[in-house]
Amino acid sequence: MNVFGADRAVAHAEVDAEGRLLAADPAIDALNGRAGGAIGAPLAVPQLATAARLARRLGVIVSRGIVVADADTDLELWVRAQPDGDRVRLAVSGWREKPAWRPTGRDAAMFAPAADWRWETDASLRLTFVSLEAATAAGLDAFTLLGQPLTALFALEDGADGALPILDALARRRSFEAQPARIRASGQKVLLSAVARRDQVDEFAGLSGAAEMIVTPATPEAVPLPASFTGGLDKALRTPLARIVANANSIHAQTDGPIAPRYASYANDIADAGRHLLELVGDLVDLQAVERPDFRLTPERIDLADVARRAAGLLGVRAGDAGVVVAQPPAERTVPASGDFRRALQIVVNLLGNALRYSPKGSVIVIEVGSDGGRARLTIADQGKGVAPADQARIFDKFERVDPSEPGGNGLGLYIARRLARAMDGDLTVESDAGGGARFTLSLPAITPRE
Repeated sequence: MNVFGADRAVAHAEVDAEGRLLAADPAIDALNGRAGGAIGAPLAVPQLATAARLARRLGVIVSRGIVVADADTDLELWVRAQPDGDRVRLAVSGWREKPAWRPTGRDAAMFAPAADWRWETDASLRLTFVSLEAATAAGLDAFTLLGQPLTALFALEDGADGALPILDALARRRSFEAQPARIRASGQKVLLSAVARRDQVDEFAGLSGAAEMIVTPATPEAVPLPASFTGGLDKALRTPLARIVANANSIHAQTDGPIAPRYASYANDIADAGRHLLELVGDLVDLQAVERPDFRLTPERIDLADVARRAAGLLGVRAGDAGVVVAQPPAERTVPASGDFRRALQIVVNLLGNALRYSPKGSVIVIEVGSDGGRARLTIADQGKGVAPADQARIFDKFERVDPSEPGGNGLGLYIARRLARAMDGDLTVESDAGGGARFTLSLPAITPRE
């Protein structure tokens, strides 16, 4: 039943490029006010703000059903967000009231009043809601976090048993609790819990979560991921992700006929996201392998110069698309070393991929190889923004990225690469100054011509 009357059947509002509410009909103004907002301030209803931001970013009309928490009830609304120059016009209809969703049974314990944070994500684990009061107290802007990955707010850490509860929960689309993490902006330790929400057809629709501050956290010793992830779950994830990427690529290539350029671009974004998730699955499999106590690599004679040329060849198209030149060792150059060829190539591809990601158009990435003091070395030097000295140690930690708000990897690549290098009796190091590019060096035992 529509409890708001015909005068609220359709309410309109206008939002500027910074997400501020410029004007609103009484129904939206009142709803926004109850959420802590006001005319001239950022739109305080996260679901409406997210729709406006998406419409502005894509440059297309966005229409979707949303559910907004309003006091002790939930409102089922239909929002239409239409870009208009540097503004977005909102039309909100429906205004259907229903009892507020509340977790029940065992899940209810995750939402005890003691929880310090409330947060929600969509099915892609992008934040759709963050407690306004808690974010303000931590010095964060809750609205800038909307649409960002969950890991832009929280850095995940191992639990007491070495497991990451969220990984198994996400793979199985179920609730989780006691996931250690810290707030990236402050370093404050928290424990995360979340209930998996489902839509009308029982598909995974995101997480409704809580976070509880930890006053005296323990520092767990790093141990391997549980075997449950690679016990078939990696294969179960790869197939649907590969299908998503293939279909999105087909739409982007317009193989079934022409479509509007903006929709082709959107399909390309979907394919990129799918590839990112596939890379994450592969990294998690590698992560479990390198953290096993019995993990070993069988050394063999390899040529670091050849590894460099092969990595450059694999990423040649990507370098061309980015407008970046990769200067690789000449064909006659050889640098014999002891190592595992496949793993060495994996390390160099990761390093070169990172260099391409952060290199400006028109710049040059130089791959240098050589040997001295019994060590064979391969260095990748870029002209990107570099790595500040304070960040050079932590970028080799699990799930760490210098700036998690930037598009990029998942914070596992460098951690795995260094573990692989050390498993080959080598190492991976970085030299850099902020703004002056970065030099990542893979070193392995050298092999003399007599060997």
